[in-house]
Amino acid sequence: MSTSVWLIPAFPLAGALLNMVFGRFTGHRAHWIAVPAVGASFVTACTVFARVARGETFTGPLFSWIVAGDFEAPATVHVDALSAVMLLAVTGVGFLIHLYSAGYMHGDPGFARYFAYLNLFLFSMTMLVLAGNFLVLYVFWEAVGLCSYLLIGFWYTRKSASDAGKKAFIVNRVGDFGFGLGVMWLWTALGTLEYREVFASVGNLAPPTATAIALLLFMGACGKSAQLPLHTWLPDAMEGPTPVSALIHAATMVTAGVYMVARSHALFERSGTALEVVAWVGVATAVFAATVGLIQPDIKRVLAYSTVSQLGYMFAAVGLGAYAAGIFHLVTHAFFKALLFLGAGSVIHGMQGEQDLRKMGGLAPRMMTTTITMTIGGIGLAGVPWITAGFFSKEEILSAALGGRRYVILALLLLGAALTTFYTFRLLFLAFFTDPRMSREVARHVHESPAVMTVPLVALAVLTLVTGWVVGIPSDKGTTVFARFLAPVFPVHEGHHGGALLLVLSFLVVGIGIAAAVSLYKLGPVRADAVSQPRTPLHALLLNAWYFDKLYDRVIVRPLYALSVFSAQAIDLGVIDGIVNGLGRAVVAWAGAFRHLQTGYIVNYALTMLAGAVVIVGFLLAR
Repeated sequence: MSTSVWLIPAFPLAGALLNMVFGRFTGHRAHWIAVPAVGASFVTACTVFARVARGETFTGPLFSWIVAGDFEAPATVHVDALSAVMLLAVTGVGFLIHLYSAGYMHGDPGFARYFAYLNLFLFSMTMLVLAGNFLVLYVFWEAVGLCSYLLIGFWYTRKSASDAGKKAFIVNRVGDFGFGLGVMWLWTALGTLEYREVFASVGNLAPPTATAIALLLFMGACGKSAQLPLHTWLPDAMEGPTPVSALIHAATMVTAGVYMVARSHALFERSGTALEVVAWVGVATAVFAATVGLIQPDIKRVLAYSTVSQLGYMFAAVGLGAYAAGIFHLVTHAFFKALLFLGAGSVIHGMQGEQDLRKMGGLAPRMMTTTITMTIGGIGLAGVPWITAGFFSKEEILSAALGGRRYVILALLLLGAALTTFYTFRLLFLAFFTDPRMSREVARHVHESPAVMTVPLVALAVLTLVTGWVVGIPSDKGTTVFARFLAPVFPVHEGHHGGALLLVLSFLVVGIGIAAAVSLYKLGPVRADAVSQPRTPLHALLLNAWYFDKLYDRVIVRPLYALSVFSAQAIDLGVIDGIVNGLGRAVVAWAGAFRHLQTGYIVNYALTMLAGAVVIVGFLLAR
């Protein structure tokens, strides 16, 4: 298995290097390198998955990376059921996004650079998943952050895009600071960073120490996976190309935090308190982001806040101990959210770059494939019962809350589900199923996207429809095929399914959300000037995302900027430069004073020598 495992990241790395070095020559044909590279990585991941399904695992070093005294950190990989599932999702969805990008980015002057970044991102993400110790995990944790900065700010000539890239990079550094401290503390406490050794010896950690380490690691997860209070970078990341939004927000970077917590569940369980924090942060984020998505006018920002919310569901699941449910929702979310983002890109492509829902409407008859596939994705996101994979994975999470008698968490997650249904159908109605609100000029040019863009939409729609039925239906003991596959990694919890009660609740919350969306956006005419207008303080609060950005600007950014200006002017220029310049002036003054001794007259120098000789003789006689 070792050769196959290393080929998974090797293919996209080779594609990235080729387009970086020969991008001037590949130009608009760069996708002929990048797309097959990811396709080969996906095929290899399928072979590895098949071998894991037969019971094989693999852990092995590539080389000794760091050796310093007693500290040795080999670059190791670890393949088990969890990493096999993640590799399949990352490379599969990544391949479809690469294929879609060939059509969406056609004609862009940075075509080769785009695919080089995209391949590099996928290499970093597969290495993050394959990491066999926390140090390798940390390195590629940072690598995906760097790649996201490059991709979000891809159109760097636009100030909004460059600012969004910097914001993503800086906010992630805040979380990664805690993550790095957690990794160092883990080494100090256990003397190893290898997964197997760490998880086997977590019982040696005192619960307070385990709590501190777990919370520091979770701090990194909050930054990478956009959880409260480090969520603000992700909506602004919409400034990048739409396929980038799909790649970052679907199966890759933002799910890294969920994967890390699930992978480290033994450490979090040793703490107990840390798991509780994970659950409540996830629940709070799920409801908060869902409220913000209710009124956003930009089609991509609605989906961005939806991603933040759904990540909250995943963290709520792992915080409740339902690790398989959280990973199952991660996989189904990868399908329907990639579908929704790529569908939004198809809409933007067909409308000449327009992404304001207030200027859409009536697109269904003109973009039929996009309409059908996005509707399937929307149904998956809303979790409409018994239709798409989104229902099955979300029901698993709700079952965990019900089975654990966490009724407050259950109620909040159901509230989030109702809000999700509302903003999902609001988006679908405003984009496709209401009267046109765009200008006549735009209306004349609305068209369906080419096959290279619609084929990935159809593939993701099929996955959204069938995945739940294939691996998500509970057995008599309350476990799913997906949970049983992950049983070697996570403990299997049986009997957590609420049956008829949860089904009734699901129908109820989905029905309320759809009814509210129909009454507001379907029964009567929709005026563009009435959509997303802050008519009340509550509307303004939601439209401005609870003023988090303004709060951070006033409490953190402005004071730090003022401190920086003060330090630059008063301390750097006034004190440090003042001392250096003062020393320089003192040397100049001292030299100026002694300069007068250099008269240029030989008689003066002779008299000086004579005086010196007299002083020396007098000194010697005095002794």
